[in-house]
Amino acid sequence: MSLVLLEVCSSNLLSTLPLEDLFENEMEVAVMRYECLNLCGLCKMRPYALVNGDRVFGKTLDDCVDNIKVKIEQELEEFFR
Repeated sequence: MSLVLLEVCSSNLLSTLPLEDLFENEMEVAVMRYECLNLCGLCKMRPYALVNGDRVFGKTLDDCVDNIKVKIEQELEEFFR
């Protein structure tokens, strides 16, 4: 069972990364790819994903992945508190 859901739009630049591989050691994280997350304006502007329904983005791919990792840690910390 996953505690954190990471959702990525297939049209977003972030979808070019092997996110499943990045989080393969994180059993609490499930990566889901969707055709569209209905955030087209944001999707065209910068890399983003949804982490448990919250938008997480960055100016670059690396920045976005770093922000996603921080958000995942926050979510897990909140759950295990």
